[in-house]
Amino acid sequence: MKFSAFSDLHHHPGVFRTGTYEDWHFIRDRAVSAGAEFIIHAGDLCHGPSIVPDFVAEVNASPIPVYHCLGNHDSDRTSYAETLAAYHMPDGHYFFDHGGYRFVICDPNYYCVDGEYVHYDLGNYFKFGEYRDYMPPDQLAWLEETIADAPHPCILISHESFERPDGVKNRADVLAIIDAANKRRPHSVLMCINGHHHRDNLRILRGVLYWDLNSTAYEWVSPAHDKFPDELAAQYRCLRNTLMYNDPVHAIVTLEGTTITIEGMESTMFMGIGMAEIGRKLYDAAGRPVTPAVQSVKLTL
Repeated sequence: MKFSAFSDLHHHPGVFRTGTYEDWHFIRDRAVSAGAEFIIHAGDLCHGPSIVPDFVAEVNASPIPVYHCLGNHDSDRTSYAETLAAYHMPDGHYFFDHGGYRFVICDPNYYCVDGEYVHYDLGNYFKFGEYRDYMPPDQLAWLEETIADAPHPCILISHESFERPDGVKNRADVLAIIDAANKRRPHSVLMCINGHHHRDNLRILRGVLYWDLNSTAYEWVSPAHDKFPDELAAQYRCLRNTLMYNDPVHAIVTLEGTTITIEGMESTMFMGIGMAEIGRKLYDAAGRPVTPAVQSVKLTL
């Protein structure tokens, strides 16, 4: 079976130059022409569906189903409850079975203070820094049960990473659930896909493929740089905090048993301006570079 995967489109008119209707049309049309059966986005489609209702409605009107996964920014300017309704999600975490696989949508968009887990809602997470990106205990229990009860191998999708050292804070608990499930029944969890970190990286860890899925659009940089023309920067509030890709990079994924084929794509940096041109380090703390690409690979686990 075949599906399309993208992340971090960040549709935000007047703020970002990327993440446009045209970018969405490119992703949608490629999915349809490739014969994908549905599309998954791994979070940060926009910065609040109530401020861009027409865009969200167009995504939801796709000729093939679109399954949403919440990112940390999706409810920046829209309440959590309204965001769920706009994305037609039954909850922040849910699953669906399709084509001999179970797709498990996880939701690590909680901060934890004094033992209380609070979901991101109307930008409330901005002031909690080190306390962000948790999966609450009840969701961990749900995840364990959902994997154990699955009649098929599971594909986990989350915005924040279960693999990166700077990912989900209690990722050790998630990895323990995955490892235990795979020990009981090999390939109970086949692959984990995340967005958020705007990097392109694949890693096989204890028999599971962990996919750090790149942003379709850009890399965020701070402090701002001065390499873009003033007249362009005047049109987009956060333009100089970005390094942009010329195309919306994403992938078509084919699953055949335990064989995973990722058909990614390569783009180029907008105006040729990358990390070197602004005098910044190419690699992040996890050792992963900024690249305008999603790699292609075929492997069997």
